[in-house]
Amino acid sequence: MPAELKPEDLAAFVGGADYGEVFVESSESRSLKWEDGKLADAAASKDRGLSLRYLRRRAQGVETLLASDQTPSLEALATLRRRLLGLPPASSPAPLKSSASSETIALVDPFGVPLPDKIALFSSIDRALRSEFPSIRQVSLFYSERRRRVAIANSEGASLGDSRLGVMLAIHVVSSRDGVLQTGSEIIGGPRGYELLLESQPLRIARRAARRAELKLAAPKAAAGEMPVVLSSAAGGTFIHEAIGHSLEADHVQEGTSPAYHGKRGQAIACEKITVIDDPTLPYARGSFRFDDEGITAAPTVLVKNGVLADYLYDRSTAFKENRASNGHGRRESYACSPIPRMSNLYIAPGPDDPRRIIQSLDSGILVTRMGGGQVNTATGRFVFEVDEGFLVKDGVVRHMVRDANLLGVGPEILRSIDLVGWDIGWGIGTCGKDGQGVPVSDGQPTLRIPKALVGGKNE
Repeated sequence: MPAELKPEDLAAFVGGADYGEVFVESSESRSLKWEDGKLADAAASKDRGLSLRYLRRRAQGVETLLASDQTPSLEALATLRRRLLGLPPASSPAPLKSSASSETIALVDPFGVPLPDKIALFSSIDRALRSEFPSIRQVSLFYSERRRRVAIANSEGASLGDSRLGVMLAIHVVSSRDGVLQTGSEIIGGPRGYELLLESQPLRIARRAARRAELKLAAPKAAAGEMPVVLSSAAGGTFIHEAIGHSLEADHVQEGTSPAYHGKRGQAIACEKITVIDDPTLPYARGSFRFDDEGITAAPTVLVKNGVLADYLYDRSTAFKENRASNGHGRRESYACSPIPRMSNLYIAPGPDDPRRIIQSLDSGILVTRMGGGQVNTATGRFVFEVDEGFLVKDGVVRHMVRDANLLGVGPEILRSIDLVGWDIGWGIGTCGKDGQGVPVSDGQPTLRIPKALVGGKNE
């Protein structure tokens, strides 16, 4: 347990409200940024602290009392308790009913890999790309490693500890020819040690980004207009994350900023081939965890089943408001933040259709094989996605790459219109931002056909 605070000590501070919780954390992180053929930045940080949080049911809703301190000590906890409740620690601590601890096992501890070895890897990637792809003008690499040791004790009698380790490498290249600039990006990462980079062959992945940027230099611009679109499984799950994922977080639904899905539980919102699941238990997925940041054991949550809205993503606070149990999606960036409903590993489950035949079904349209960045307005459902890699399809045949395309639409409408769902699945990873907090996530989807979508590109 961080800061050597014992579970029986923490139990004296969790009572006094409908729900009480102590969250203790110690973390360390390092990051490296490579640009212009050299190490551009190196940073390291350590942090320790704790938070004390209480939830109270009130006539107008749920009241949240939260305070944090960078000094993980019993004295700090006593001060926070007096500030929040005006009460001293309980003379008879709440008895512990369950206790568990876990740890991410790393074959190669990233914090033990010497800095020169990491710089040598980045340098070799840079040199190889520049020698193999003469159009490349810039190679940028961003690497991060983080270890979090957390402990939670709550008024339900739980005492949990976890050591969470993760690494990530993002690769971004810029190519130029005849005044035209194009980019390519790839990212790898997950809750593992440095062995992830060694096994994933970063140079092979970097070549993929470079090749994409180079091919786009010669590609014509995508035509703008409404047309059929196929999202390949290789595109990852950016679409499902933005188009529906945020809209199914319970705080958005309760606040009225997700009107398309408010009060729609049990109603059809998509074709019967669509099942959407958020699963924090997937082995080695970037968004996975053993228990959420409120001490609830991780479990898959089916959000949409055969086209019917089945559930939302809850933390304890939003669950309190509906007198139900949380389904374990309360996540926080650090001890200084309040948990909020968040996605973990969100995906559309594979369906019944042959991915190849889905592509062949296009008379004239766009095949998207990699998505770029995206954003959504949860109040309106409107989204826009960059297409990092896309191809023109004519008469069921993939003709050539196109560039500078965007997908625009309204999430609920697009979700209802999907009519073919492949039996394959592909994944993407990233860091999801919400309310100023970032948490690691992954997103997945099979090959999907959207009969009509708005493509932003060149006006004919």
